[in-house]
Parts: sequence; structure tokens; C-alpha cells
Amino acid sequence: MSEIKKEFITLNVADGTKMRAYLAQPSGTGNFPGILVFQEAFGVDKHIRDVTERLANERYVAIAPELFHRTAPPGFEGDSSDFQSVMPHVMALTDTKLEADIHTTHEALLRLSTIEAQRIASIGFCMGGRVSFLANLVLPLQAAISFYGGSIAKSERGPGLLNRVEQSHAPILLFWGGRDKHIGPEQRESVGTALRNAHKTFASMEFADADHAFFNDTRPNYNQAAAKHAWVLSLAFLRSNLQQQGR
Repeated sequence: MSEIKKEFITLNVADGTKMRAYLAQPSGTGNFPGILVFQEAFGVDKHIRDVTERLANERYVAIAPELFHRTAPPGFEGDSSDFQSVMPHVMALTDTKLEADIHTTHEALLRLSTIEAQRIASIGFCMGGRVSFLANLVLPLQAAISFYGGSIAKSERGPGLLNRVEQSHAPILLFWGGRDKHIGPEQRESVGTALRNAHKTFASMEFADADHAFFNDTRPNYNQAAAKHAWVLSLAFLRSNLQQQGR
């Protein structure tokens, strides 16, 4: 495993707020693809930092913005066993605010001397899976990955994003857990149908015996087999769409 550089940086968002982000990048010289990493509802915690570092070890420049920066202090990490405690932060988010954060994070990548500006993707988990889908609507990405993104389709929480699916820029890879009671089969099917009807390139993978948050090895729903396969597929998808040659 190669050496990587890790640090927190502070970004200025267009609405006047400040947002901290975790940046991990390969050491050495050269230009690398970039990836925006979007958090679960529990902040840029150990799991999200680990994903960011894993991507840096695969020779990507990865950055994970703290999306709760308007309502929580820098470095906030929620309790994954108490979802209700993070709901005020989740409910305070709007697509307008998220789009501002997405653009700010993307611009931060573009300012780096090590970045290959035409090879940028996004990846997100749970809440961040939806944000990755949104990022693909508002940024000229080359690839996007969404792990069990809730409320992409219309739900009791809102109208979703499928009415904007024509704006999708890049191929998207979607992962779902077949046992996920938070995102039922009708929502998963709606996402695929909307992308298909809009003639967008996508792949949708359901792990039948996996639950919500199956990729997070710090939570009870972690499914080692599904997580391993999803990671291999994610790396292959990124390499294919970002045209990364080797490591």
C-alpha cells in the first residue's frame, strides 16, 4: 500500500458558510483522477474517512465534505445507534444547500495541482448516495456511484430527484440491499425505470441478502461478502469511466 497524504481543509461556500472537508491523496507527483465522497447521516466519521483513504490508496484524490456544517460543529460525528439524534441535521438540508456544497467541493478539487480536471467522479452512501446522484445532475462528472441512496425516487420525505434525471451527466452505478426496509423494491425500480426512459447509462446491483448500510463495517448491518463485491465493482466502474491506466 502506497503512502497517502491526509488532512482536513476548510472551504468557503457561496452562501457565506464555511465547510470542513477531509482530503486524502496519493503521495508523489503526477495528475490523478478526483472523487467526491459523500457521507452517511453520521458525518465524516471513521467509515467515511476510511473510504476516502482507500480511494487515495487506489491513486485517486478523494475529498469528503462535512455536509452538516450549517447545523453542527466541525468534526461532528453522530451516533449510528441513535438515528433520531442526527435527524435535525438531515432535515435541515435542502437540495439548494447541497448543490452549493457540491459545487464548492468540486471547485476545491479543481484548484489542486495534482488533479486531472476531466476525470472526476462521485461516490456516496445512504444520505450521501442521494447526494452523489444529485452531484451527477449538477456537475460534469465522468462517473457516479450511489450506495443505497434514499429519497432518489419520490417518497414520503419528498418528491425525489427523478424529475431531473434528464440532467444526468455520467454513467451511474447503483447499489441496493435486498433486505433494505428503508428503500423498498418499488423505489429501486422507479430509479432504474426513470434512468432507462431517459436513455441514461447506468448499472443497478441488488445484493439480495444484504441490508441497508451493508458496506459500513462499523455498523451491525455490515455484510462482508456484499461489501467486498461492491468495492471490486466500484473500482472497475471508476477505472472504466475515468480511463485510469493501472495503479
